[in-house]
Amino acid sequence: MTTDLAGNDTLTAGIVAALRTVHDPEIPVNVYDLGLIYRIEPKDAGLVEIDMTLTAPGCPVAGEMLSWVEKAVIEVAGIEKVAVRLVFDPPWDSSRMSDDVKLELGLL
Repeated sequence: MTTDLAGNDTLTAGIVAALRTVHDPEIPVNVYDLGLIYRIEPKDAGLVEIDMTLTAPGCPVAGEMLSWVEKAVIEVAGIEKVAVRLVFDPPWDSSRMSDDVKLELGLL
């Protein structure tokens, strides 16, 4: 079976756009540009797997953030099921943020 790479690129772009609508409640930045998304992997039959982390393991809205990510991504055309997995390895640090976010937060 061959994979439609162009279709996957379009799908991934839609997923990234959806992820950019989900913001960390403690830092007013979306989860994608904050560097909390470690893996986006579209699979067969409309499934997408996402590995994400949190800025801190004790985040009080951890469960809610996973739900926010799932709800945003399920709205992307072609997505039927979203599997969000919370990971802490490697641990998140500010080096994972986009340069735009670092600039916005005064870290550059």
